[in-house]
Amino acid sequence: MEEITIKDIARICGVGVSTVSRAINNHPDINPETKEMIMRVIKENNYVPNNSARNLKRQDAKAIAVLVKGINNSFFSQMIKVLEEEIKEKSYAMVLQHVDYDEDEVEVALKLVKEKRLRGIIFLGGYLVHSEEKLAQLHVPFILSTTGMLPKGFSRNTYSSVAVDDTKESYKVVDYLCKNGHKDIAILCARKTDASIGKLRLEGYKKALKDNGIEVREELILPMRSDLEDYSLENGYMVTKEFLEKQIPCTAIFAISDMLAIGAGKALSDAGYKVPEDISLTGFDGVEIGKYVIPSLTTLKQPVDSMARETARILFDIIGKKAKHQHCVFDGELVVRDSTMPRT
Repeated sequence: MEEITIKDIARICGVGVSTVSRAINNHPDINPETKEMIMRVIKENNYVPNNSARNLKRQDAKAIAVLVKGINNSFFSQMIKVLEEEIKEKSYAMVLQHVDYDEDEVEVALKLVKEKRLRGIIFLGGYLVHSEEKLAQLHVPFILSTTGMLPKGFSRNTYSSVAVDDTKESYKVVDYLCKNGHKDIAILCARKTDASIGKLRLEGYKKALKDNGIEVREELILPMRSDLEDYSLENGYMVTKEFLEKQIPCTAIFAISDMLAIGAGKALSDAGYKVPEDISLTGFDGVEIGKYVIPSLTTLKQPVDSMARETARILFDIIGKKAKHQHCVFDGELVVRDSTMPRT
């Protein structure tokens, strides 16, 4: 599919290019109904005006966009650092763009392709819920890194990906808790509407409980609050605080990210609970700060450096037409520290 131009918009609308230009630039000398029609056609066709004449002239522009959902997560901070090193080594510029959780990352990417003359796109985090037709509008190579799985039916020949198996790795953490005598295990997880890694990690939690003969109890499933930033320290703190006030029996909490776990640890301490003597606490990601909190955090460590380098390698191989789409799944490592102990 060819990239749509201002001439295409003019042809579809049955007007001149200058009329389309006046509509885009909010010029007063245009019929309101005509302007409304033009803007509707622009939206329907995902046409993004390029306001940078300089970029239009620079056909040799070399930039890679990194679109991040959850930019405040320390896990992504390390990935971004490594990606920047890899991108610079290839003599490309990195364009870093934060995407809100309720924002359409493909729409953001389409605008960046026009404005920055991108050669490639890396999607970090989140979950792409778009059709193949919409993704096909991205006329540059892209790769999904640490995102949730695409819906069934997507051809693996149309995109590349780098990730861990979130269900398997989440299972590993919860199975460890079960094998150490814990039965009342709460999970600090994503909301029910989340179809991304949060859903996959919740599935791993449920499967581990069932395989160990433990009932899945709804009162121990603790979704993040929608009024607070997802995967944040504050969300972990507030959800855990509210849970503890209910005094539901619990001997362990599995948080689906380290930042949530650290927030939960503060709530436990404030409520007078000792970790791990009263309640064991585990996270997921393996961020550096987890080693330095007290007690140090048991977690599922993702191989962040290797994942970032593999993401860059695959993308540049596709850009250079050295390889077709690839899918790489890394194994995580269960790192047992001081925040967990056996339950006798």
